[in-house]
Amino acid sequence: MKIISGIQQMGIGVPNINEAFNWYRKNLGFDIPVIDDEGVAELMLRYTGGEPQNRHAIIAINMQGGGGLEFWQYTSRSPQSASFEIQAGDLGIFITKLKCKDVPSAYDQFKKSSVNVIGNITEDPKGNTTFFLKDPYDNIFQIVESTDVYSKTKVPTGGVVGAIIGVTDMEKAINFYKEVLGYDEIIYDEQGMFEDFKLLPGGYNEFRRILITHSKPRIGAFSKIFGRSEIELIQILEGPQRKIYEDRYWGDLGFIQICFDIHDMGDLKKHCSKSGHPFTVDSNPKVYESDSETFNMGDASGHFTYTEDPDGTLIEFVETYKIPIIKKIGFFLNMKKRKPEKPLPNWLIKALAFNRIKD
Repeated sequence: MKIISGIQQMGIGVPNINEAFNWYRKNLGFDIPVIDDEGVAELMLRYTGGEPQNRHAIIAINMQGGGGLEFWQYTSRSPQSASFEIQAGDLGIFITKLKCKDVPSAYDQFKKSSVNVIGNITEDPKGNTTFFLKDPYDNIFQIVESTDVYSKTKVPTGGVVGAIIGVTDMEKAINFYKEVLGYDEIIYDEQGMFEDFKLLPGGYNEFRRILITHSKPRIGAFSKIFGRSEIELIQILEGPQRKIYEDRYWGDLGFIQICFDIHDMGDLKKHCSKSGHPFTVDSNPKVYESDSETFNMGDASGHFTYTEDPDGTLIEFVETYKIPIIKKIGFFLNMKKRKPEKPLPNWLIKALAFNRIKD
């Protein structure tokens, strides 16, 4: 039976991976690297010009909970930025949402630091306080209210709680995120011009905005630390829309994909195909006949696949087989030897903090 445990990570293409990791570590608390791996992306040829590409990837988490970030840098070519200014309503992942227990306090802390905060605190359509910031590479993040904090840390924000994604057909998009990813509850469905969006590139247009979440708590090994998540779909009502990754490769600069932690890739494959969104990439196509094959990435191993939403936004699925818990002593967790629906105990997840990188 397929299980989606939550958002595992958001992929970000960066020009300098060590510089990016250090900035996010110091400013946003993604200071626990789970994977640090250099290698060749041989399985993504559909999205990399038909040729394998050398790359360096680091996946890091924030112990306050939420999904992690996957920093991704090409090492065999210069990663490309979009040839245009990305606007609200363009197709793909426009903004990544980060959870925050105290939005006003976080805003004040960031304003006193070197973080590029965009405008003032504002409210989203459901009346919650929020604000936006930019990283050094012009990626935009929304800081959103959340009481769902896994463990206290010194930084003001937690991990990834969702994304703002541009779409062309709202009904088709809603159906995809509901049927494939389980976002079956609408928090709001609003149309018009929005004060919070006026802070953003292209934000003075009229939009339809729908915020969706999952009505039931997620289950699975890492469901406690991932927590609840939300996806905001936005459709510009008049005006042009461009694909954010138009004429570029997967892995180029910006938000590459949103990745979900799952169990039972075989059942998920059948479900995606039946829903009209079959896998476009599959790291272990023979696994459905025999579980002997795995994909290795650094100290971790598993099985990854990709599909696309109706507008081509990349959705990744990862079924983890082995993950390092405390690297220094060689403590690894074999995920195949446990009940898939059962959350990991808190002490085991919190042991990941032994891998924290400090100044």
